[in-house]
Amino acid sequence: MRGGDSAFIIDLSRATPEVVHWGSDLGEPARLAVSSHPVPPSSVGSPYRRELVPQASSGWRGRPAVEGHRPDGRAFSPSLVTTGSRALGEHGHEITMSDDAAAIELIIEIHLTAEGMLRLRSTLQNLGDTSYSLLSLTNSVPTGLGAAEILDLSGRWCREQHPQRQSLRQGTWLREYRHGRTGHDSSLFTAVGTAGFGNRSGAVWATHFGFSGNRATTVEKTPSGPALIGNSELFSPGEVVLAPGESHATPWTYAAHSARGLDGVTETFHRWLRSRPSHPASPRPVVLNTWEAVYFHHDIGNLLELSEAAQRIGVERFVLDDGWFRHRRNDTAGLGDWYVDEDVWPNGLTALIDDVRSRGMDFGLWVEPEMVNEDSDVIRAHPDWLSGPGLGRTPVEWRHQQVIDLVNPDAWDYVFSRLDALLSENEISYLKWDQNRDLTEMGHAGAASTHEQTLAAYRLMDELRLAHPSVEIESCSSGGARVDLGVLERTDRVWASDCNDALERQTIQRWTEAILPPELVGTHVGPTTAHTTHRTHSLSFRAVTAMFGHFGIEWDVRGLDDAEFSELSQAVDLYKTHRGLIHSGTAVHADLADPAYSLSGVVASDRSEALFAFVSVATSFDEIPGQVGFPGLDPLADYEATVIFPTLSSPYRAITNVGWIPDGITASGLFLAEVGLPMPVLNPEHGILIRLVRR
Repeated sequence: MRGGDSAFIIDLSRATPEVVHWGSDLGEPARLAVSSHPVPPSSVGSPYRRELVPQASSGWRGRPAVEGHRPDGRAFSPSLVTTGSRALGEHGHEITMSDDAAAIELIIEIHLTAEGMLRLRSTLQNLGDTSYSLLSLTNSVPTGLGAAEILDLSGRWCREQHPQRQSLRQGTWLREYRHGRTGHDSSLFTAVGTAGFGNRSGAVWATHFGFSGNRATTVEKTPSGPALIGNSELFSPGEVVLAPGESHATPWTYAAHSARGLDGVTETFHRWLRSRPSHPASPRPVVLNTWEAVYFHHDIGNLLELSEAAQRIGVERFVLDDGWFRHRRNDTAGLGDWYVDEDVWPNGLTALIDDVRSRGMDFGLWVEPEMVNEDSDVIRAHPDWLSGPGLGRTPVEWRHQQVIDLVNPDAWDYVFSRLDALLSENEISYLKWDQNRDLTEMGHAGAASTHEQTLAAYRLMDELRLAHPSVEIESCSSGGARVDLGVLERTDRVWASDCNDALERQTIQRWTEAILPPELVGTHVGPTTAHTTHRTHSLSFRAVTAMFGHFGIEWDVRGLDDAEFSELSQAVDLYKTHRGLIHSGTAVHADLADPAYSLSGVVASDRSEALFAFVSVATSFDEIPGQVGFPGLDPLADYEATVIFPTLSSPYRAITNVGWIPDGITASGLFLAEVGLPMPVLNPEHGILIRLVRR
């Protein structure tokens, strides 16, 4: 199988499928040498093989692909053999494996797309006449020659997606996520690469698990072979028991190989995501969200003033955040009562919606459909709708919240009917769909239900999209705690973090966009002093940081002075001018020796233009940044480089003029990459935008 710059080669000539190669494309036809490996001393009596489905019955001593059993622990170790295979169009293949004695069948579906995206999922079916308890079902891919380091991401609330790197050693490296949602500490991807691999260099093998529930990722290296990267759902005891004839399908595992560093992985993910029929096709509108402007203090007069100010700045979508529904004066009550609060909004939301729409803006609304406060009308009427372990208790509260049991058909119908009514009765174009707590001790009728709750939430989104196809949905989860390709199958963007501190966002956004293209990632200009960190930044730095995403504002813009109004309006215009490039081009991240600086940007697919941000994130040992190279350009073309932001009228640029790149300097793409341009002396936590245009 070939796609992009990659190839995935499977040998089907033996009893079980063997992965011969996953890595760079070997050409067509590839001359393959499929030979036996030596048998080590004091080991199993057959050579090691890189099985697509590792299992103990073949001598594999690591984690097996299939773990399960029949009643009384029988059929605990399957011996699956290939019983069939067929092509799935131009870029896919399906392999069927069976174990007649254990009475199970496994179907593995593999696609290597034209963009180079490798996608795998497995379906296990119970062919027997007794139940089969499934403990885990893992999709694994092997790494290749020279794999030596592991890179993944971790974090917490307001500090999501921060990288961590370590050496690859023998043993099992394991990350488990038991949040019932993706999680603030979740890694968007797990990458294994050659020693010292960087943004633009080294071989990398990376995977992502497209599911929002509990899950596990492993990197496993035994003494007998290369490392495997595995992804699986993480089941609670008794959560998946297959009755005779029933089957279970895994979520998709997504994987990409690059011979040119992490940017090659990013390009594969971005190209594939943009190829989806469901990918947002219209220009991503400038958003204003009301949360950090008014919080829970909803007043129609203030909000009308905010709408007028938003229009003057150039906002295209106005989103009313938390506080609009019954009893919701703070976060301790009302969640789940999805009726417009008659005390605060005696005439409904119509007056605000009409005003917003009359100003040429879409109207959006915040909801949190999967959560409830116990202090709510819905739970007072239906206490049995709370999800939990049973046993006469509920899970520990989290932000005064519990989880509504969407596995319960009556609860699901209630939530769907209320959201459907809101969307039917009001001109709402956008839902900010939040989820503000971990789903600990998820249970329905006393049995574990994290898996089913996740699917029920997905179905809720799917049915609402079917009923209201023009409504867009954002996946927010107290920031970036539900960011994965499972939820993105039914949403139009994610909220990367509740932190609008531009310095924190530099890292959060860089690694979120390692696999998600910028048009899917909400990036807002926050207040002068950040709500979460109390750190103060210039408006120019906040705007430069928000530029490379789905740009928006989360700030009370009614009180801007003339200079702030001018600069923010310029940033909005700049985003509108360049969003076509930002949301279609190739992401580029330079490898700079000095960690005090970063250079990243986007290059047009035809390399006719590019937009880069040069940012100072800390103080440097050096007095000046020196020459910085611009990768990704056409080496044979000439480019004109111009600093386009901050503008000459910016308060920051007016006091900082040390070594600015002269407007209109021209050089070849090769010169710009290999020699570079002198960067200005920036104060820490400042940045500039540089546009390059082919001449």
